[in-house]
Amino acid sequence: MNEWIPVAAEVLSAVGTVGAFATGFVLLRQEHQREELRSEDERRQQAIKVSAWVEAHSTAYGARELLFHVHNASEMPIYEVSLATPEEDTHEAEFIGLVPPGQTVQRPAPREWLKTYYSPEPVEIEFLDSSGRQWTRDEQGVLTPTADTSPAVAGLSRGSRWLRPLQGLRRSQSSAGAGSARLG
Repeated sequence: MNEWIPVAAEVLSAVGTVGAFATGFVLLRQEHQREELRSEDERRQQAIKVSAWVEAHSTAYGARELLFHVHNASEMPIYEVSLATPEEDTHEAEFIGLVPPGQTVQRPAPREWLKTYYSPEPVEIEFLDSSGRQWTRDEQGVLTPTADTSPAVAGLSRGSRWLRPLQGLRRSQSSAGAGSARLG
């Protein structure tokens, strides 16, 4: 009977060691997940402060016109800003480029939108943050990182409605000053 006491002590010691290892592993994994969430929040800090919408304004002559508004409430500029077009088959987009920190940039929206305009509404936007990460905010306000953050291939290679100032790009004659562009 005396020989079972040391064996039982060793078994309990082994079980305690395995339990401590398992507990440590679980705690390490939880801390790693918390760190990932914290890191994701840090990456999103600038992007969550960017919004875009379309809104009607009165012109100096009393007519109504629709304007795109892109607001950057962050402390850093955003780059490669572009807005989706209304029709997927036109391959046009409103390319804005840079939006300085704390500012709202306005550009004319397509005139045909005025026929169906009711009230200000969000529009889809794609942009690069100051760290070079590509983001998309959809019409419902959902912000998602874009998988391919290379500015040269981010929009056109995946067949989307986004347009970048790439080789082979020309501005349309009617809207060259408004920032509208099309593939040539």
